[in-house]
Amino acid sequence: MKIIILGANQVGSALAETLSKEKNDITLVDENSELLRELNDSIDVKVTAGEPSHPATLEAAGALDADMLIAVTDSDEANIVACRVAYTVFNITKKICRIRASSYTDHKELFQYDNDVVDVVVSPEEIVSDYITRLIDLPGSLQVLDFADGKVQLVAVKAFYGGPLVGQEIRLIRQHMPGVDTRVAAIFRKDRAITPEGSTVIEADDEVFFVAAQNNIRACMGELRRLDRPYRRLIIAGGGKIGFRLAQNIEDRYQVKVIEQDAKRAAFISEQLDKAIVLNGEASQRELLIEESIEDTDVFLALTNDDEANIMSSLLAKRLGAKKVMAIINNPAYVDLVQGGDIDVAISPQLATIGSMLTHVRRGDVVNVHSLRRGAAEAMEAIAHGDKHSSKVVGKTVEEIDLPEGTTIGAVVRDDEVLIAHDDTIIQTDDHVILFLTNRKHIPAVERLFEVDLTYF
Repeated sequence: MKIIILGANQVGSALAETLSKEKNDITLVDENSELLRELNDSIDVKVTAGEPSHPATLEAAGALDADMLIAVTDSDEANIVACRVAYTVFNITKKICRIRASSYTDHKELFQYDNDVVDVVVSPEEIVSDYITRLIDLPGSLQVLDFADGKVQLVAVKAFYGGPLVGQEIRLIRQHMPGVDTRVAAIFRKDRAITPEGSTVIEADDEVFFVAAQNNIRACMGELRRLDRPYRRLIIAGGGKIGFRLAQNIEDRYQVKVIEQDAKRAAFISEQLDKAIVLNGEASQRELLIEESIEDTDVFLALTNDDEANIMSSLLAKRLGAKKVMAIINNPAYVDLVQGGDIDVAISPQLATIGSMLTHVRRGDVVNVHSLRRGAAEAMEAIAHGDKHSSKVVGKTVEEIDLPEGTTIGAVVRDDEVLIAHDDTIIQTDDHVILFLTNRKHIPAVERLFEVDLTYF
């Protein structure tokens, strides 16, 4: 697929690298020619320097025969104009547009799908704040991913000493929970992927990904670790777009305080929020955190745009007694350094945003994509079409499907019924199939499995 990506920022460059590894023809466009040269040395993409929304720049980037345009520059206006130019001048069939300002995203009529100018709107702040909300609602989780409109969840947790299943084979999970059906989709042990089998023994400190119907998730977590008590008191450091939206999401269900250093911004969000308390100050001030009873705080969330500030305020909060600490980390090089120590969960906005975009790039009828393990693994939801003659999956049991190495089918959603996948589960047409891939190089092979062979029609 020939794809033009506008914006060589962290999202654009990471997306370009991901898609180029999947054998797509990628051209990265940005005004900063020096940045493009650096990226061209490290990733296998073409580059074009110029104003991303200008027709001449897009033509130089190959817009005349491009299949898709992904506009992720730091300017909402440039992204919108670029999509308009791509549609009107070059007739590019699919346009994905990153929009950050709520003044745009609050007016969905601007981006109705029948106007053809923008096919998909991606709002990073909305994606990330919703992602953090799920982590808060499920205490003890490292990742919580929704599939099939929330009917199924894929959850990552760290296995602790004392968990009923820790030190035992996976096959015993049915004996422990005879009334609950679940499947372990993958295990990461010291950053090494292990494909789970019935005889696989779960060890303490394993990062375990399991899939289950949403109402069974907490029971499954209890098999791997002592369940954390539901959170009540939260402090959000940073009243920017993500922090503000998160506070709006959760203020009716939790006791929320927001610390914002800019006085005007603090006054604005204080007027917009109904129950959350807004404080004007620095989240890295020891006296302020002590004054706000940080030792009684269940979760401290560092959500500013500054990685170093997030890391330092998180370390201070943990030192002063915060029970859990989550922080936004934009620099991928920092994520592995901080997660699992004093910082319990490191959140990458880039990976969350990229996963949303990949949903619209995948071949076959893929309706959900989540990038996992800092981009090393992926979970996807694909819809099976055709029949046993035209499809490689319909009419076959899970055991009969020729899945690439490291790929597992975790669950199947049929109408409103959630079926945890077992070897004898038969895939039917229109089933939503949730898959986990520990190696992303096999994505094209999985996509081909869900493409219908038109020669049978």
